[in-house]
Amino acid sequence: MLDEDIIIPVVMFGGLTIVMCLYFWFRYRSRADAQQTIRMALDKGLELSPELVDSLGQPRSSKDRDLRLAIIWLALAAGLVLIGFAVPGGGTEALRGTLAGAAFPFVIGIAYVIMWRFTDRQ
Repeated sequence: MLDEDIIIPVVMFGGLTIVMCLYFWFRYRSRADAQQTIRMALDKGLELSPELVDSLGQPRSSKDRDLRLAIIWLALAAGLVLIGFAVPGGGTEALRGTLAGAAFPFVIGIAYVIMWRFTDRQ
């Protein structure tokens, strides 16, 4: 049988690979569907304005996208800190390790808050 030390990394990286492949596949399908819509409109003889073609090809991002990303990164950092408190018998070593791991998403979250604050949202 396979050892547990081998299965865990294989499942973790395999799951990450599947998620990334699905992300790129659905992004590809979305763009292909937009191109198909443009082709069908042109085949029917409709005149398309450049603004319409641009809006179909590249959807506009939300005004509050940076704030949403900041909340996600800060929640991830908070979750890592809570994991450090939840480790039984870990003491300060487990807490220090998870605080160190939480520092990275925390700083990214703060950077997104700053970008959201100073970006024109008109």
